[in-house]
Amino acid sequence: MASHYSWQGEDLLLILRVQPRASRDAIVGLHGEALKVAITAPPVEGQANDHLQRFLAREFGVANRAVQLESGRQGRNKRLRISQPQQLPAAAAIRAADVSACPTSAAPRHGTERRR
Repeated sequence: MASHYSWQGEDLLLILRVQPRASRDAIVGLHGEALKVAITAPPVEGQANDHLQRFLAREFGVANRAVQLESGRQGRNKRLRISQPQQLPAAAAIRAADVSACPTSAAPRHGTERRR
C-alpha cells in the first residue's frame, strides 16, 4: 500500500502536502510520501484549510462535513480523514486493489468524475 493514504474502516486517511496561493485548485500528484494538492486560497486565518476541505469534498464526491482535518492546521503538511468517499480521483494515486479493503456497500468510483 502507498504511504500517502490508508483505509481505516470506511474512512480514507490522506497525508497531504498543500501549496496555497496556487493558480488553480488541483491534485498535483505524489510529493515524496505525501499527496501534493494545490489550492488558490491564501494561508490566512484558516482560509486555506476551509478551501482545501471544500475542494477535496468535491473531488471525492462527499459532503464538506465528511472531510476532517486531523493534523497540520497551521502547516503545509496535513493529515485528513474522508468519510466514505464516493469517488477516487485518478490523480490521488489510490490503487483499485486497495479499495477492496474499504468495507463500504458500494465501492467508490474511479476516475476524474466531479460532482458540481
